[in-house]
Amino acid sequence: MQKKELQVIALSSSESSPGNFVLVMEEVVSKLRLPIIIGTFESQAIAVHLERMSLPRPLTHDLFKNALQALEASVSEVLIHNIIDGVFHAWMIIKNKNGDEIKIDARPSDAIALGVRYDCPIYVYDFVLDEAGIAESEKKLNLIKGSLAEYSLSELEELLKDILVKEDYESAARIRDMIERRRK
Repeated sequence: MQKKELQVIALSSSESSPGNFVLVMEEVVSKLRLPIIIGTFESQAIAVHLERMSLPRPLTHDLFKNALQALEASVSEVLIHNIIDGVFHAWMIIKNKNGDEIKIDARPSDAIALGVRYDCPIYVYDFVLDEAGIAESEKKLNLIKGSLAEYSLSELEELLKDILVKEDYESAARIRDMIERRRK
């Protein structure tokens, strides 16, 4: 088994699983995409960090990071190590102050929400990517690419028009809020 590095490239409402979100990651070399359906709270935890939003109180994933820091430990990597009956399984690899590594079983969404806070690599075993990966040409993904913070004001305005045409009002609200923050 070989580990392949992934990057988070998109987060959007799931059309196939209403009320949930799809987290799309891309393998850095092959550009295969790995979509994972995640819950609302996990998507919020990931989006808050990627959008560099500041909240008055810590979310659960921030609390967990604070606890790890107090214990002089950190998440060194996230590894999506299996897929069973369409369900992804992940480990958070935590390194303690002595340099020892501990594998902790986690849902991929929770592991990734913590991993992005540590800016640590996210990996997937090649057989998982072979089974669940999608080439962009196989299925056109009409999602927001990367963090909204990376878009210019004019690009955000264009993106808002495109998203409204698709009637993705949740994403439109996020884009509208980002535009309003930029104009201040």
